[in-house]
Amino acid sequence: TSVQSRWMDKDEQDPIFKPNVAVMSVDLGSEWMKMAIVKPGVPMEIVLNKESRRKTPTVVCLKENERLFGDSALGVSVKNPKTVYRHLQSLLGKKHDNLQVELYQKRFPEHHLEEDPVRGTAYFKNSEEMQHTPGELLGMVLNYSRGLAQDFAEQPIKDAVITVPAFFNQAERRAVLQAAQMAGLKVLQLINDNTAVALNYGVFRRKDIDSTPAIAYSFGNVMFYDMGSGSTTATIVTYQTVKSKEAGTQPQLQIRGVGFDRGLGGFEMDLRLRDHLAKLFNEQKKSKKDVRENHRAMAKLLKEAQRLKTVLSANVDFMAQVEGLMDDIDFKAKVTRAEFEQLCADLFERVPRPVQDALTAAEMKLDEIEQVILVGGSTRVPKVQEVLLKAVGKEELGKNINADEAAAMGAVYQAAALSKAFKVKPFLVRDAAVFPIQVEFNREVEEEGIKSLKHNKRILFQRMAPYPQRKVITFNRYSDDFAFDINYGDLSFLSQEDLSVFGSLNLTTVKLSGVGSSFQKHSDAESKGIKAHFNMDESGVLLLDRVSYTTVCFSLIKLGNTISTLFGGGSSEPAPNVTEPVQVNAPHSVEPHIVPNQEEKDEEKSGNAEVEKDAEKKAKPQKKSKISEDITVELVINDILDPTAEDLTLSKKKLQDLTDRDLAKQEREKTLNSLEAFIFETQDKLYQEDYQQVVTEEEKEQISAKLREASEWMDEDGYAATTKQLREKLSQLKSLCKDMFFRVEERRKWPDRLAALDSLLNTSSFFLRSARLIPEDDQIFTEVELNMLEKVINETTMWKNETVADQEKRSPQERPVLLSKDIESKLALLDREVNYLLNKAKFAKPKSKPKAKNSTSTNKNNKTNDTSEEKIIPPTEEKSPEEVQPGDAPPTEESTLHADSESQSQPTEEVTTPGRSAIPVADNAGEL
Repeated sequence: TSVQSRWMDKDEQDPIFKPNVAVMSVDLGSEWMKMAIVKPGVPMEIVLNKESRRKTPTVVCLKENERLFGDSALGVSVKNPKTVYRHLQSLLGKKHDNLQVELYQKRFPEHHLEEDPVRGTAYFKNSEEMQHTPGELLGMVLNYSRGLAQDFAEQPIKDAVITVPAFFNQAERRAVLQAAQMAGLKVLQLINDNTAVALNYGVFRRKDIDSTPAIAYSFGNVMFYDMGSGSTTATIVTYQTVKSKEAGTQPQLQIRGVGFDRGLGGFEMDLRLRDHLAKLFNEQKKSKKDVRENHRAMAKLLKEAQRLKTVLSANVDFMAQVEGLMDDIDFKAKVTRAEFEQLCADLFERVPRPVQDALTAAEMKLDEIEQVILVGGSTRVPKVQEVLLKAVGKEELGKNINADEAAAMGAVYQAAALSKAFKVKPFLVRDAAVFPIQVEFNREVEEEGIKSLKHNKRILFQRMAPYPQRKVITFNRYSDDFAFDINYGDLSFLSQEDLSVFGSLNLTTVKLSGVGSSFQKHSDAESKGIKAHFNMDESGVLLLDRVSYTTVCFSLIKLGNTISTLFGGGSSEPAPNVTEPVQVNAPHSVEPHIVPNQEEKDEEKSGNAEVEKDAEKKAKPQKKSKISEDITVELVINDILDPTAEDLTLSKKKLQDLTDRDLAKQEREKTLNSLEAFIFETQDKLYQEDYQQVVTEEEKEQISAKLREASEWMDEDGYAATTKQLREKLSQLKSLCKDMFFRVEERRKWPDRLAALDSLLNTSSFFLRSARLIPEDDQIFTEVELNMLEKVINETTMWKNETVADQEKRSPQERPVLLSKDIESKLALLDREVNYLLNKAKFAKPKSKPKAKNSTSTNKNNKTNDTSEEKIIPPTEEKSPEEVQPGDAPPTEESTLHADSESQSQPTEEVTTPGRSAIPVADNAGEL
């Protein structure tokens, strides 16, 4: 596999297992989310939810006393839609007056959206106690996805890669990161969903990517057309191999062009089908009320519309039906595919637009695109494929990728690559910024004696500029404090509706202070201007790392003394200000950079005396010091204010309190179920023969009374009791029935335990008799060993007979004296003694017979060895008695045997038997 677990020691040679290193990805769609994990032993795998499904609805249900997610929450949406929140992505990073918020309110009229007085964003207000921002609700969903992944991985997970649409702007990306922070997730990267799909496609076609023109042309440019539930994106990707000095040849994907339509998706089709069904119901005039004013009825119609769209993708017509739609009135109507296509005709006309926008952004033509691959669930609609195929002019559309799971699998590959716990085959990703970003500032100019302010713009990141990337902009004509703005660049490629949804075009105002004092402090130095260092990170989020004032200082020194020092003359201490960095006491950090003058380097190559003479004649600046001093920066956010640290803390606490409440509720329900089950099961057991035999009438009546009392308490107060009260009640009942359960359990164990003991006694007695019949010359056991075995057999037999006889005299209602644990202890003792002797027999070396008098000369040569002792190592493998080679007996005084010359001529080998200790143990007594 291309993903392997990697934990290396200091030398990075031997892999070391390290638990709890799993990472996850979340493909966060507007309607569905898919999770995937990578953990040691599991390269990449989709997470199954509690219903064993591979995708989970992005839905959360908030009631007064419980919280539901996924399919459970989706089921509540039909009964009580006011408590169910979905399609939260469309509200992220939006102010209350945004058209997207207005559209959301129109689609879900059961919700009430209020305006945040500080940030200007929208939040849900169900009551004074239940107020949640879209970010908090999304944080709940992400925390739930994390829980599913942890259950599936069977270990904690905190690192994740989350997918976002490519058209998300800076405010929307920050909102997702804030939601993940509330959920306790460490986001390794926000990856664009189209980039994740492209990565997944390239990873499994690594061999097809080549830098040669012929192959690169056939696989180079691929378009992914992704129509999901809420939006549509077309992405042009170029695959090729690149070379670098550090890593050699590696495959790379580069995003060349992106086109999108924020409102074109399957959910809009569902809504139009829902409205059509509502119209058909009103036309049937079965009720005087308008079904569109009933939120619950419209939720039922939306669910049926989603099913209807799926069925019409494979059938030309279908009968839609909803039981008890409104006022116990059933609804039934026939809908054809032609009617559905007519309802969404204007939507299908918008299908080609993202393709054209992507080609324009990439500056390509259709004939340069080799393949168009379908991604997203809504591309399964036949009309979408028909219109798209005509627009791209291809013979067929590519369907060789998992339209639902490709983004999750690509994102989890990136998560493994970013994690230090895994080693993956490198695949370079060069993503692209969809929206250009520029820096704007005003500068005072003078023309014909008239001073005026001139507005300047500098492009920071162009449209489709690759990232991650760092940029530095230098302001050369400022000597005092000033400010500049960071805004979006030319967005003329967006429609007026897209611009309205986009939000603020202004990002941040940067106010700099301390510029004038820095200039005065270094007035004798050459100014290199004010440098602003920008960074667009892997998540596509723009950051201002720092702003610094940079100067270059020149100093005059005696070069002769320096050269003498370098060649061994003069003091051994380095000359001041030559190799030591210049330290400047300033209120901000100073980063000096020393750049040696080229003239100094040239003079060092000449002779020592000649250089000293030239240095005395003409003094030149020999040292060039670069000083960088940080400037104080104040950021004023102009699009969407980020929540304060206090706000984030409160949101985290709110989510944690809800999680704790959910866990406490689950624990209470578990304890309640356990108590109910114990009461019913024990009441039933009292009438079973095994239990009636061991319980007295008095004890039975006492237990029955307590069980009836607990059952009545459950009916009256139990369902409102606390977890502590339920545990106490259950503990009392278990303590009352403990002796009865013990007696029954012991009586059930006796037959098997006693049968095993009898069998072992018979086997060991037979073994003992056989061992005593061995002739004295061939005897391998000592008298002490045999007597010890006989003693254990006799004591065990006596104990068994006495204890069984004593137990038979006792009443079944009394506590038994014959205990299963005692039988097991006797079994273990006897088994250990028998196994010791069996192993000694298995590895003992047989005694050799005496040689004839007319032995050969070999016997004379080996005569000195006849009386020697040899320690034999046990053989490599277990063998039958016929195959056993001479070997050691267990380490006792009698285990050393005398070997004659014939036996000693055989070589010995020192090996260990797999799965055995130094004294091998027989599998069972029957091996004898």
